[in-house]
Amino acid sequence: MSIQHTVVFRLVHEPGSTAEVEFLETGRATLTSIPGVTDFAVKRQVSPKSDLTWQFSMVFADQAAYDAYNVHPAHIEFVETRWQTEVATFQEYDFVAR
Repeated sequence: MSIQHTVVFRLVHEPGSTAEVEFLETGRATLTSIPGVTDFAVKRQVSPKSDLTWQFSMVFADQAAYDAYNVHPAHIEFVETRWQTEVATFQEYDFVAR
């Protein structure tokens, strides 16, 4: 059963800034380099109902692929060196088809 992993977030950087663009590009490059990550997408929130402005979304074939992603050194390093200092707030959602 595939898992769609979604993280919706707001950065500390100014919208449209070089820092914002660089964070999103680094996130894409880093996370897509991890085995098992498929259908990766970066999307911008356009609804005024939420202050979370960005989304990373990806799909894993199964729980084992998702678990391997979570402990992969590239994921851990990205979280520790970028995410924790550049993301102001976030919500994480993981979905499986019914």
